[in-house]
Amino acid sequence: MHSTASIIRFVLIMTTLVALVLAGLQNGLKSKHELNESLYSKKATLAAVATQLEGDFSKITDEKVQEIFEKQVIQMVVDQSGKIYTTEEVEAKGYKGGLAEHVDLAKENKKPEDERLMPLYEFTKADGSKYFILYARGKGLWDEIWGNIAIDGSDMSTIAGVSFDHKQETPGLGAEIKDNKSWVRQFIGKKIYTPEGEFVSVTVRKGGAKNDTYEVDGISGATITADGVSQMLKEDLVAYEPYFKNAKG
Repeated sequence: MHSTASIIRFVLIMTTLVALVLAGLQNGLKSKHELNESLYSKKATLAAVATQLEGDFSKITDEKVQEIFEKQVIQMVVDQSGKIYTTEEVEAKGYKGGLAEHVDLAKENKKPEDERLMPLYEFTKADGSKYFILYARGKGLWDEIWGNIAIDGSDMSTIAGVSFDHKQETPGLGAEIKDNKSWVRQFIGKKIYTPEGEFVSVTVRKGGAKNDTYEVDGISGATITADGVSQMLKEDLVAYEPYFKNAKG
């Protein structure tokens, strides 16, 4: 029979070995997990300009996403005064890598407005036309909702496309902001400024849009989520205004 000491030694050795294996797996999978998260975020960003890309966006490969980001996308980080932050300044704020894709909006939204960092992407097509992709984050029925909104660079008012996501909205209701592609396409061509230059954003209207320029139809049975989309667009898109005014000189 084995002594108690031998059993304890065996248990300690096995526990140590298991701990080392698990630690190795965690470290090995961490980089893979971070890469997958990065690709998911980049694809969601590009979804806002899906109509400006060649081919079927639903079939876009990870390699193509990376290629587009490397060759056609400029990543910037700005604040609500319009200041553009350097990579070093963003890293000093705690975001390793210092690019727009590294900024955590859930974390930034907890800060006072004048201290928040905001990601901004400039996408350039082969023909030279530019689109700016802005980020918005708000509250749905149950939890956070967020989205990427592409603005046509030729007038800085026309929405070229959007992509929305959520943490836990109800399938078939609030989750339609992500899943219902025909509803998402309603945003294309809407304006966020009047001809006089007044910011008005885009409203999701219950009962149906009454103004084809600044409104889209609501989602049946998901009024609170739809209101959350309207609110986050109104609050977050205007926050980029100082940057664009500075860029225009």
